[in-house]
Amino acid sequence: MTSTVTDKAAIFRQLHERPGVFVMPNPWDAGSAKLLAGMGFEALATSSAASAMALGRSDYQMTREDALAHARLIVQATELPVSADLENGFGHAPEVVAQTIRLAAETGLAGGSIEDASQQPGHPIYDLGQAVERVAAAAEAARSLGRPFTLTARAENFLNGRDDLDNTIRRLQAYEAAGADVLFAPGLPSLDAVKAVCSALKKPVSFMVGIPGKSFSVAELEVAGVKRISLATSLYRTAMNALKSAAEEIRRDGTFSYLNPKR
Repeated sequence: MTSTVTDKAAIFRQLHERPGVFVMPNPWDAGSAKLLAGMGFEALATSSAASAMALGRSDYQMTREDALAHARLIVQATELPVSADLENGFGHAPEVVAQTIRLAAETGLAGGSIEDASQQPGHPIYDLGQAVERVAAAAEAARSLGRPFTLTARAENFLNGRDDLDNTIRRLQAYEAAGADVLFAPGLPSLDAVKAVCSALKKPVSFMVGIPGKSFSVAELEVAGVKRISLATSLYRTAMNALKSAAEEIRRDGTFSYLNPKR
């Protein structure tokens, strides 16, 4: 039976409410989405960087229209709920962020994330007041949809050279109070930092695997209090590294040993 958009959105919300942790991998096209769905994962997410690179671009070089069109392909590829990496909402003003949430919902997405990184040189993180206004506008737009839309608010300090755990926690607490359903601080440096974030918040916490030395096992993250684990660009990079290795062998040696991979 085909799930409706509302069904998928409700299922996605329920994944955050049940006991235990779940892994939400990041496909980069319809084919990788189908593969992951066939392996038993319960939800998928887009990655802004992986989506852009799959189109031959760099991260943050996709327009809102491009990003949502790409997300729609992944939404339509499987019966699983999909959450989108919506970057900073594709605009600085709260009303632009709100419109992005409404358009994301029209795309069939079950949720999406809004980050507090401004993408502005010299001022990479929005001031807290502006960041909170943007989350509040996104949350109001999500609540107005008439069906669930799980809003994730991201504190981007650790990806922008601001290794300030206390400030990150204060930001996440403010986003929680502003109406975000899930909180997310990519790049946390240690399990102790993950535990500190989880213990400071009442709502579910998402964790990003993908940074060497700052990625932990599912079991460790569950003990720390994490509810949801995403994989960022790590699957895309793994696939591209395998492609590169096979192509290098062909060019260098004229052989095809990649056809018989070791198990």
